[in-house]
Amino acid sequence: MKKNLLVLLMIAAFQPVKATNAIYDSIPVNQADVESVNAIIASLYQVISGPAGEKRNWERMRTLFIPEAKMMATGKRPDGTMGKRVMSVEDYINLAGPSLEKDGFFEQEIAKKMEQYGSVVHVFSTYESRRKADDVKPFMRGINSIQLWYDGKRWWIVSIFWQGETPDNPIPDQYLH
Repeated sequence: MKKNLLVLLMIAAFQPVKATNAIYDSIPVNQADVESVNAIIASLYQVISGPAGEKRNWERMRTLFIPEAKMMATGKRPDGTMGKRVMSVEDYINLAGPSLEKDGFFEQEIAKKMEQYGSVVHVFSTYESRRKADDVKPFMRGINSIQLWYDGKRWWIVSIFWQGETPDNPIPDQYLH
């Protein structure tokens, strides 16, 4: 019985996955955005960044992610417990998008640590966030843990899991260089 279940699970795991959201298939991708790990991460930061009052190119953002992608924020709640928010790309666009566009938001990578095995890549991308591009001091820093997949033709973001820096949880030096 266990052997049959294992065989069924292995067969299911290697079946082709159909896009769960046709919107991702209908948006033409800019190949330069997805030709390398560095390009797709730079594109991610570019698409969420911009001055107050500027619409973001959410169509471009959608082309960077697999349809099933997840975006997850974690951090300490006011009561001291740890919390998380799990979002789809559409959830992120709907929840964070209006604030990014209203208040202005510029996020840039200041350091990167990358590991790769075959078509799977994990990147710790240390970031700084500013309201205006020329702000001297960032209002926030943290680490984006980004998982990427290469399908033989292009790179895709599978998930982003991030945590902002706090006084009691500073970014370790190894992730600042």
